[in-house]
Amino acid sequence: MALRIEDYALIGDGETAALVGRDGSIDWLCLPRFDSDACFSALLGTRDHGRWLIAPAEPARVSRRYREDTLILETRFTTENGVITIVDFMTPRDPEAAVVRMVIGEEGRVPVHLELVLRFGYGATVPWVTRMEDGTLRAVSGPDMVLLRTPVALRGEDYRTVADFVVCRGDIIPFVLTYSPSHLPVSRPPTSPRAALAETEKFWKEWAAQCALAGEWSDAVKRSLITLKALIYEPTGGIVAAPTTSLPERLGGPRNWDYRFCWIRDATLTLLALMDAGYYEEARAWRAWLLRAIAGAPAQMQIMYGVGGERRLTEWQVGWLPGYEGSSPVRIGNAAHNQLQIDVYGEVMDALHLARRGGLESGEAAWAVQRALIEHLATIWDQPDAGLWEVRDAPEHFTFSKVMAWVAVDRAIRGAETFGLDAPTERWRKLARVIHEDVCRNGFDPQLGSFVRAYGTREFDASLLLLPAVGFLPADDPRIRGTVEAIERHLLVDGFVLRYDTTASADGLPPGEGVFLACSFWLADAYVLMKRYDDARRLFERLLSLRNDVGLLAEEYDVVRQRQVGNFPQAFSHIALVNTAYNLTHIEKPVEQRSERERGAPEAGS
Repeated sequence: MALRIEDYALIGDGETAALVGRDGSIDWLCLPRFDSDACFSALLGTRDHGRWLIAPAEPARVSRRYREDTLILETRFTTENGVITIVDFMTPRDPEAAVVRMVIGEEGRVPVHLELVLRFGYGATVPWVTRMEDGTLRAVSGPDMVLLRTPVALRGEDYRTVADFVVCRGDIIPFVLTYSPSHLPVSRPPTSPRAALAETEKFWKEWAAQCALAGEWSDAVKRSLITLKALIYEPTGGIVAAPTTSLPERLGGPRNWDYRFCWIRDATLTLLALMDAGYYEEARAWRAWLLRAIAGAPAQMQIMYGVGGERRLTEWQVGWLPGYEGSSPVRIGNAAHNQLQIDVYGEVMDALHLARRGGLESGEAAWAVQRALIEHLATIWDQPDAGLWEVRDAPEHFTFSKVMAWVAVDRAIRGAETFGLDAPTERWRKLARVIHEDVCRNGFDPQLGSFVRAYGTREFDASLLLLPAVGFLPADDPRIRGTVEAIERHLLVDGFVLRYDTTASADGLPPGEGVFLACSFWLADAYVLMKRYDDARRLFERLLSLRNDVGLLAEEYDVVRQRQVGNFPQAFSHIALVNTAYNLTHIEKPVEQRSERERGAPEAGS
């Protein structure tokens, strides 16, 4: 059975990523891309579905860390007979995917066991394994080829590759696993492991040195940004929501989704985090990916795309994988890509406006796309949709979706007036007023003193915390204060925020999930806007305490079991962490940058 989610750490190379357990086993790896089939799938099944274990052959105490300002993982095993450290990393892609593992003898003599179980196609396919003249192990299955190079003597046992060896003080024993298409000739051995380690460390340290600090939380911010960098598909600039699929939002439940794609709604907060941290190159690449992905007929814009901008993300279920701790089904692809989610229009327009304001060049073609999106939005904003949380039930008139439709038009007006762009601003201004009045009339319940999840309901939703952040109403408006207070009363569990009450709100699935970490950061941001700085700080520090021992966060947290749940590590959680840290420490706060209200926007009392 797989470890707890928080017992894993991430390594990556800018095109894919692996999860390494505290026990020395790599239990998840997709090659050659984030969204490719996995060759190690033990995370969602058993060791028979693929893993790569290197660990002492005797009981050991375990500690681990990332080398400072890098994505190089060091796991230290202390046994009765000695101490070894396993160094795990992936080399920034040039030209092949390479996982490097180095076993270093620190003290004494430690017997070590290796077990390599390669299973392509998410654990379904046993490859044909041969040994080449130079001792390299070659595994082929259809289009895929993996090579393992090491000085250690390997042997085959029951469709596994195993080895037993002793590591003494001063020993450095390397293992290099590389991937390439099977139709290509076998490549020459890559750079020596020691040289690859030095180059990888140099890459990460130079990248991390650019990071804008956040006072006492600078280390946490830097670790989150390194994690975010590892989730960027470098060839295109797209950012995956997580490198995993089907890690459950509730242990044993069916809320299991494939997150190895790029969500448009992450665009604004991602841009803010990257630009405020000083990473304009990554911000430009993300903005460029966004423009390429949404190019085409406005009516066909999706809410998510593949890392290259792919549109067809067909969802299917992997019947032979039992799921993480029995949480089934295991899903590949994501059917939500076909949903109507009106809020994404606001995210696109907000992100592109912030990019222009931040100095990221944008040509006439980008503005033409934006104008076309607004013209299409004018015809659909009043329709019911699946909403921010992608419900698999009947569409509703979600309040947040309508608010983000207003944001889309508002940012279009701002862009036209700020940058002198050609646009029918008076017509757009009228549309913005109509949407704003509609939300205030139908999305606010005077008896509750709060905005509600959807028109005609008396339910609450954490997305409403973003209303002041997007500038819909100021934080001191009584309707915003009432909404925050209602969320504090109805959606807090042990001080953390649920997305919504799954026992009261229909979403097409059985109820039950963890608290949503990004939403909890949003509450801290709302506190900042409301000048409740002590409350914001306390909540932020509690959220930091949920990180695992190497600083990583999943999507959600189970407060009863005190465990992380959901796909891991989650980009949205780490983006939210960065933005909240900057909100608490910077004079120019991301939440105020985004919420800035301009002349011509509807008045707060409307």
